[in-house]
Amino acid sequence: MDCINLTGIRSYGYIGYLPEEKILGQWFEVDLKLWMDLSQAAVTDNIHHTVDYRSVIDLVQNLVKASSFDLLERLAGAIAHEILEYNDMISQVQVTVIKPTAPIPDFSGRISVQITKCKDEKGL
Repeated sequence: MDCINLTGIRSYGYIGYLPEEKILGQWFEVDLKLWMDLSQAAVTDNIHHTVDYRSVIDLVQNLVKASSFDLLERLAGAIAHEILEYNDMISQVQVTVIKPTAPIPDFSGRISVQITKCKDEKGL
């Protein structure tokens, strides 16, 4: 199966368990892997035989901006669900949601959650 990778999708959102995260917000990054058959697009050079990256990026950015979830796990699951519903050609998606600056004292690392979903797992 072929795969399209979209990395470093940044968006400001109000997702987090702590009340200040919902008020002040913070930056999030999302990386995606989209599995689909790209053989037709490789021959035809036609965007209708693949996924328009711009619309997937917009979908992710708007979901991060509009959501008010407590958990990164919930955001990752919502992104996976929306992408699998967005395009019939996508058979599997891997979503990595990254919180680059988590409000944890004395912690300067990044936190990420990764979810992989197949269309058949969703009942689609």
